[in-house]
Amino acid sequence: MSRIATPASIEAAPEKSQPLLEAVQKQLGIVPNMFRAIGNSPAALEGYLGLNSALAKGALEPQTRERIALAIAEFNACDYCLSAHTYLGKNLSKLSDAEIAANRDGGSTDAKADAAVRFAVKVAQTRGHPSEADLQAVKQAGYTDAQVMEIVLHVALNTLTNYVNETIKTEIDFPVVTARAQQEAA
Repeated sequence: MSRIATPASIEAAPEKSQPLLEAVQKQLGIVPNMFRAIGNSPAALEGYLGLNSALAKGALEPQTRERIALAIAEFNACDYCLSAHTYLGKNLSKLSDAEIAANRDGGSTDAKADAAVRFAVKVAQTRGHPSEADLQAVKQAGYTDAQVMEIVLHVALNTLTNYVNETIKTEIDFPVVTARAQQEAA
């Protein structure tokens, strides 16, 4: 159960969040609990959606964005985001089970994407202080400066949602996937 109120519907959300949530529903066909929970603050919802929308127009391919989301969700042990991105990875990005497992392990079965995912995890592990060698490795794999910047921002965006969902314990509304760190602790 969520530790803060999650509006049950778009209509139950603050008035200024309603058009934003309607746009989410139009795009996804549903309004997942995370969006309605963030919508408690129209400013927070607008900020999250703005960054998410801007990055979706970037130079990183959608599959690599999902790979990064899975790796960061596993790193931060966020069951909500692991559940959501496993579902999205399989059904929208068409990632295989083997690829999703590799992403959760901090890599990829695709050589170029592997460099991006490994760099993303390094950024998270070092809290934004990857080494020069880490940076050169992702660039040598063929990523441009713009794409490197987007990888860093995807780490930040996914860390943001991981922290939101873990802080408030958002009720998972996707097929449940549990972080390995939590499985090992049980």
